[in-house]
Amino acid sequence: MEQNLNTPSPQKEEQEIDLLELFGKLWKRKKSIAKAVGYGALIGLVVAFSMPREYTVTVTLSPESGSSSSSGLMGMASMLGLGNISVSNEDALNVSLFPDIMASTPFALELYGMQVRPEKSDTTLALHRFMEGQRKSWFGYLFALPGMAVGGVMSLFGDGDEKTEREIPDPFHLTREEEKSLMGIKEMMSAEADKTTGITTISVTLQDPVVAAVVADSVVHKLQAYITAYRTKKATEDFKYQEMLYEKAKEEYYQIQKEYAAFQDRNQLVTLNAVKVEGERMETQLKLASQIYQQAATQLELLRAKIQEDKPVFAVVEPATVPLKPSAPRKVLILIGFMFLAFVGSAAWILFGKDLWTDIKNELKQQQSR
Repeated sequence: MEQNLNTPSPQKEEQEIDLLELFGKLWKRKKSIAKAVGYGALIGLVVAFSMPREYTVTVTLSPESGSSSSSGLMGMASMLGLGNISVSNEDALNVSLFPDIMASTPFALELYGMQVRPEKSDTTLALHRFMEGQRKSWFGYLFALPGMAVGGVMSLFGDGDEKTEREIPDPFHLTREEEKSLMGIKEMMSAEADKTTGITTISVTLQDPVVAAVVADSVVHKLQAYITAYRTKKATEDFKYQEMLYEKAKEEYYQIQKEYAAFQDRNQLVTLNAVKVEGERMETQLKLASQIYQQAATQLELLRAKIQEDKPVFAVVEPATVPLKPSAPRKVLILIGFMFLAFVGSAAWILFGKDLWTDIKNELKQQQSR
């Protein structure tokens, strides 16, 4: 019984024999495999060194929580005697929308004409011009040839209106060149937002390290301005309306105060009941106008504070800095990848492809002989 347990099964023996046979085939053709791997390494080096260098700048933002702002505003309202003021903590524009904002055409248009100066240049140029001048690899030009041919043919039948250049593109009617430039601007930047922590990571990838850092810093500032304008829009509109009511209440109060003072001056020595009643009426009217004026002023200050409270504050955890090393291409990984593909391809040809190709050729010869 023990001898049967220790004896290997026929299936295991067959598997071991098959593996040894396959390894033997590869070992016999080791020179061919080494040759293929060498060719793969040569192709990998050509591809790696033909790809342009790219630099990535990453900025990390940590937005402020809205709970403290809301509690502070409610506390101020309570101190001012406006306890019925309610503040919502829900924000229609949260960090999860940052990537969508950066991928929008209006946001890309904010960066379209910004002036940048490359590292080894003394002149500034618009960002879309810099994007158009970025270098491509030789195979990138090969892949772009069909599109360039189609564009050339279409330009022959076009009316030529799209050749006119505009400093500020019309987002409602973009030309092909403007749409291509905006698409490149959108693709150069990306954002990832963590819904749990609220941490947002913004990345900009370009072929110049200085331009990449400048654009990344500009993206952060424009994104903050965009969000600030959105967050404070409602509060600003309420403030402007309340300011109008405040000026109106102030004007009415000063007018009634002026009329009451003039009435008092005219009737200092008069003891008529009619004059006394009129004075009491004007005094009551003055007190009412004073209350309305004070309440409008209080509400105005509250809304002024709300604008400040609604302004989001982003703590820049990792600021934009000029990168010292390129982020792409990763030459070592490209080299290893081509060598691995060459090894797998040559091994597959030796083990399976050659026999399969021989069978196909023999079958074709038999069919032709018939």
